[in-house]
Amino acid sequence: MSATAPRDTPAVHVLHDNPEWIPPFRRAFEAEGVPLVEWPLGAGTLDLDAEPPAGVIWSRLSASSHTREAPLAKDAARSITAWAAAWGRRVVGGQHVADLEVSKVIQHAALRRAGFDVPRTVAVFGRDGLIDSAKDIEAPFITKHNQGGKGLGVRRFDDHESFDAYVRGDDFEEAADGITLLQELLVATEPAITRAEFVGGEFVYAVRVDTSAGGFELCPAEACALPGAGAGADDGSRAGPAPEPMFRIRPEITDEDPLILRYRSLLADLGIEIAGIEYMTTVDGRTVTYDINTNTNYNPEVESGLELPAARRIARYLGELLRAEEQTS
Repeated sequence: MSATAPRDTPAVHVLHDNPEWIPPFRRAFEAEGVPLVEWPLGAGTLDLDAEPPAGVIWSRLSASSHTREAPLAKDAARSITAWAAAWGRRVVGGQHVADLEVSKVIQHAALRRAGFDVPRTVAVFGRDGLIDSAKDIEAPFITKHNQGGKGLGVRRFDDHESFDAYVRGDDFEEAADGITLLQELLVATEPAITRAEFVGGEFVYAVRVDTSAGGFELCPAEACALPGAGAGADDGSRAGPAPEPMFRIRPEITDEDPLILRYRSLLADLGIEIAGIEYMTTVDGRTVTYDINTNTNYNPEVESGLELPAARRIARYLGELLRAEEQTS
């Protein structure tokens, strides 16, 4: 992995596997006057005897990187951040964060240890044990890929017979790391989940994500804002109130909310500085936390209505880290 920026010019070097997600951040960094240098993951070389470029290393590794022709991004991010940290560089989203980003098993373990309600889950290594393992999960249930993102491997099964046929059939979807999760089906009180955003370990805002259109790909990024998504799913043929926007701020959730305080403590314990945590309220009265996203993206409509958008907060936060590094170098 070869950095193309001048090594002696301090900057925030962003490791990423998807250039389509970068423009909103580049605009935010330009607005804050913070130099941002892209460092694509998954190709190139890394001279382990060379000194890393000056500045801050910010990793935005995505668990779904292997779906964008970057199957080596996961190991590249681990290698670069470990190398940079060994040279004393300030790293945001380092090796331990990369491990958590690409493994729902690790996320689940961290959440359970911290006392959060998490979905009943069985991790199956390889394809052979899936049918027998599913017998311990009450139907209906869902599958997920351990290295997920984009709803990878998420399917609903209303009975074990249909699951058995899927596992034995040609449509079976192999997980990138060979680990398939069998998970209880959670039924929400409304067709929505909540995503709480944090920057620099501090709460920014909570977003309600409408799931009434079905599916599991809830990407909020600008690059995912396809025509007809979310509110556009209503063709206008039915009378009634305007459709719920797919993403909207939940102003009633503040940094004093008990759950938000617990999330803040969790991220501090895990050493995670930038993240979005997803949870839902179920019909049986549970508040279930099921995902930690460390390469968080932001919905452009939500961001445009804020005095200080989350992307600007990231630019400002990393800019402060960059200035601190310059003062100590």
